Amino acid sequence: MKKIFVAVALTLTCAVAAMAADTISLPAKNGNVTFEHKKHQESLKDCKACHEKGPGKIEGFGKDAAHKLCKGCHETKKAGPTKCGECHKK
Repeated sequence: MKKIFVAVALTLTCAVAAMAADTISLPAKNGNVTFEHKKHQESLKDCKACHEKGPGKIEGFGKDAAHKLCKGCHETKKAGPTKCGECHKK
């Protein structure tokens, strides 16, 4: 029974990851942000780096959460954009 549960859970996790959009557009007053989800999936290899509760929509994700999560990660890893205009495009 445990093996069946593990197989189903693994299948669902892979299916959700495969269905995630390649590119996501996040609307913002100072210019929309284009988030390349697939590129981040490939480089991070762990959904929980961004999704605390596993794959799916990030609960409460907005301006403050995006700046803390996204910009914070870019600063920590010293990779990716960190200035406003590098993400926000009008």
